[in-house]
Amino acid sequence: MERQAAMQNVQRRTIDAPLALMGPLLDRVAADDDPLWPVRTWPPIQFDGPLAPGATGGHGMIRYSVVEHVPGRLLRCRFDPTLGLVGEHELRLEPDGTGTAVVHVIRGRLTGGMRILWPVAIRWLHEALLQDLLDNAERAGTGTVRTPARWSPWVRLLRRALATRPTRPGTASTGAERPQRCRCPDPHPHLADPRRRFRPQTAVPRTAASAT
Repeated sequence: MERQAAMQNVQRRTIDAPLALMGPLLDRVAADDDPLWPVRTWPPIQFDGPLAPGATGGHGMIRYSVVEHVPGRLLRCRFDPTLGLVGEHELRLEPDGTGTAVVHVIRGRLTGGMRILWPVAIRWLHEALLQDLLDNAERAGTGTVRTPARWSPWVRLLRRALATRPTRPGTASTGAERPQRCRCPDPHPHLADPRRRFRPQTAVPRTAASAT
């Protein structure tokens, strides 16, 4: 019987903006005017239909399908079982005093090569992406970011390695080769050099507190 490892990862930030303002932003995830997803520096999130149960998609090679969408409050997805991560992830909004907590949670079991890939690489890329997303949420809700997240040297090294890794012939397109530019300022302007661009065909999803 294949060994599996339980895993949970939580990323959270309280935004000084009411839930009534933040809620509609969640419902625009994967839309052309999505204000949350950090599309300028990561593969865009895409689905084959509206945010409703059964819609399938993902970002880069990380594939998942929508299992629940509560407008203005919750988006929950289930990972493709072939990924090596058996479980779900969710992005939810919760009232926190006069503000709003933006919370992303992964719960699942790691199988196969993902038992090594997650702790060594994917976890750190995932957390960097989520901190960029939380920066966008804070910017959208308040007009500024008090303490912008910064990628760790390890994340920068991983991204450089992925950007220079050749794509295998016949690799399917992820639809991320020409990402639309978000409306927010680029938090990492040094990546404007296309020679250092992240190549999402081979990619998988800044460090922050997490629970594993």
